[in-house]
Amino acid sequence: MRAVTISDGELAWATRPDPVPGDTELLVAVRAAGLNAADLLQRRGRYPAPPGVPADIPGLELAGEVVATGARVSRFAPGDAVMALVGGGAQAELAVVDERVAMPVPDGMGWAEAGGFPEAFCTAHDALFRQCGLQLGERVLVTGAAGGVGTAAVQLAAAAGARPVASARNPAAHGILLELGAASAAEPGDALGEGPFDVVVELVGASSLPGVLGALATGARVAVVGVGTGARIELDLLALMARRAAVSGATLRARSVDEKGAVVAAVTRSVLPLAAAGRVRVPLAATVGMDAAPDAYEQFAAGGKIGKIVLVGP
Repeated sequence: MRAVTISDGELAWATRPDPVPGDTELLVAVRAAGLNAADLLQRRGRYPAPPGVPADIPGLELAGEVVATGARVSRFAPGDAVMALVGGGAQAELAVVDERVAMPVPDGMGWAEAGGFPEAFCTAHDALFRQCGLQLGERVLVTGAAGGVGTAAVQLAAAAGARPVASARNPAAHGILLELGAASAAEPGDALGEGPFDVVVELVGASSLPGVLGALATGARVAVVGVGTGARIELDLLALMARRAAVSGATLRARSVDEKGAVVAAVTRSVLPLAAAGRVRVPLAATVGMDAAPDAYEQFAAGGKIGKIVLVGP
């Protein structure tokens, strides 16, 4: 097979051995694979792949057709259209996926959208509901809302009957975020003024979180899932205590297959019906051929995108 590979920080479209599925795994012919900030970090040597996945092939999400299955696979069969979370190796012509972290592609969803769905919606769903316990009618702030996870979080919060406020520096994103269900979309300073917030999905990091902590309601919950502007802040613990607020943080990549499988099962149960009904979608900033991956990585690093950049099979 051919795959996007990383060697000394450089990307190449290179030949690698075909993967072989284990007992509970699917072999998938990849049609699309979403690009994420983790891939850029891995390229820079700052986010190595976990054990058991290809060390030099990036990619945390994919969509494609099942071409073979392991002996103990029970949920999928050759020919099925699936999308999945993986620890790495998605940006290739073939990939192996444990069936616990795979889900069916809803009818009517194209390959590019499916390739950008798993990481964005699983991360957003985990942050909103598993970490923060979002409730009907609560006010939600999504920082960095123009990206893949941000647009997913806005849609899921709206679908749950909450009131999402979308914070995005790019004014061009505000109209799209309103279309996706945001009650309000504004630049960061203006968005903070619409608090206090019961739940915050923090996707920006150090430059954003201090302001966010000053805009929390009593009993607020904050999930930190992105640190693009840095990972260290000075924290006023008294302010946190006075608001009886909780701050958590999480990533998906390092979790066990069972843990990720629980997230995928929740998304399959709660979100796929919304996707099938057209109530949530993956906005596509760009689709780029896998063999032109350096171009896609440059577009991602340049910033200003709205939605997902997805690599598609040649």
